[in-house]
Amino acid sequence: MTSGVWVWVFNGDGGRFPGGVFTSREQAEKWIRARGLSGVLTAYPLDEGCFDWALRQQLVTGRALNRGDDPTFVGSFTTASQEHHHYKDGERV
Repeated sequence: MTSGVWVWVFNGDGGRFPGGVFTSREQAEKWIRARGLSGVLTAYPLDEGCFDWALRQQLVTGRALNRGDDPTFVGSFTTASQEHHHYKDGERV
């Protein structure tokens, strides 16, 4: 992960909205374990949209470059370059 300020966002399996936002992975994982949660924990840049961050990092390629004016695409954009971890019943898998 590149330098900058990041937050950790947990999205539970099947959830439409995040279940929690944390300032550190350690805090997030403690909560995930305590609650026995399943889902994905992802690092997000703070004060910047994922698409804009990825564009600035030159991580947006191919057809995605042409979709920067599409609000639906930009509003739900994520990249494999963001650190993310999967959990099942509170344990990292």
